[in-house]
Amino acid sequence: MSNYFNILKWSPPRILVFGFAMIIVLGAFLLTLPFASNDGSRLPFIDALFTATSATCVTGLVVVDTGTYFSIFGKIIILALIQIGGLGFMTMATLIALVLRKKISLKERLILQEAMNQTSMEGIVRLIRRVIIYSLTIELIGAVLFTIRFAFDMPFGRAVWFGFFHSISFFNNAGFDIFGHFRSLTMYVSDPLVNIVSMLLIIFGGLGFVVMADLLEFRKNKRLSLHSKVVLSTTGTLIAVGAIVIFIFELSNSKTLGSLDWGGKILSSFFQSVTPRTAGANTLDYTQMRQATVFFTIILMFIGASPGSTGGGIKTTTFTTMVGAVIAMIRGREDIVLFHYRLGKDRIFKALTITMLSLTLVIFVTMLLSTTEDQQFLKILFETTSAFGTVGLTAGITPELTYFGKIVIAITMFAGRLGPLTLAYALGPKTEKELYRYPEGKITIG
Repeated sequence: MSNYFNILKWSPPRILVFGFAMIIVLGAFLLTLPFASNDGSRLPFIDALFTATSATCVTGLVVVDTGTYFSIFGKIIILALIQIGGLGFMTMATLIALVLRKKISLKERLILQEAMNQTSMEGIVRLIRRVIIYSLTIELIGAVLFTIRFAFDMPFGRAVWFGFFHSISFFNNAGFDIFGHFRSLTMYVSDPLVNIVSMLLIIFGGLGFVVMADLLEFRKNKRLSLHSKVVLSTTGTLIAVGAIVIFIFELSNSKTLGSLDWGGKILSSFFQSVTPRTAGANTLDYTQMRQATVFFTIILMFIGASPGSTGGGIKTTTFTTMVGAVIAMIRGREDIVLFHYRLGKDRIFKALTITMLSLTLVIFVTMLLSTTEDQQFLKILFETTSAFGTVGLTAGITPELTYFGKIVIAITMFAGRLGPLTLAYALGPKTEKELYRYPEGKITIG
């Protein structure tokens, strides 16, 4: 009983870390059961733990083929982990509380604030209600559209199952697919409906629920918040620039864009630009792409999605803040100004901290795996960044990882989903406010 009360006294970041870890362990146990696999065999615990971590952290990296290895029971467990991990276990707990008409306590509101990456508790329960409604509505629409398309290729019942699975997976930016043989969406590389629906699900899931609420209320309010403006402009720019760069790099590559018609080239360029925003689905084989494209994709994966979304990475707002700091310094200005608003120093320090912690994590894990895995350096960097950004794109080395490599990548996915800063707050000692300030000193920079 005393341990229970100790847990109640934990900080919100620590509770989030503990909650996600417990869900992963439970999911791993369920995936090791004989009836979770098609042939009745038990999945080794390390592989089950890796799969559960990938699903809960909405990544999509897999060591066994989801479509052919797991039974319907196993796939339902993976889908449940994706939904819980994408929306957040506290969001799901709040949904249950709202259904049962239970009051949300102050402690629970603080945890929700941390989980949704909000600066205030004001309206947090109302936001959670919207998150649940928007998510389920978008997933349902995506499932219906997928079902209509898949019904041309398979029996209707199977098409419905495939439609729901992939709609939930793509909206939550998980990247899991059940087409089998690690194919993802490569068979639909030139299909407009599958490509467009998938991209819209990925984009909506990666924008963040605050931005979606802002967009839906735009007709009434006639204005967008600064956060929404930054997210939308950065997302649009990254997608457009990414599509152009990928189109240029891969246009003459006969193993990727070169063999497609012009419609397929354009669709594929945009899809491969959208999916590194932590989605993980792909219509082209990344093992056949040029090294320049692979490295550019690594950059997109590192940036990732937006705050309060189902995606990972350092986030679009962090990236824009860092770019704004560089521009301000070059122009000799003291303030970072975005859409006629000045950013506070705390926002800048937080962006810098997140970027440095994330970069340090990716570099450390890449160096570590370079000594334990017999793979090319670029492939290891790609896989590491994909795990950190909870993307799920692969250079083909995940199933070949050593026991140690699987553990390291699983930890990287966990850190990427929660965010390095949240982990630092959760695992670090409690800090006390300083009672004094040191005199200002000057050092030479650059």
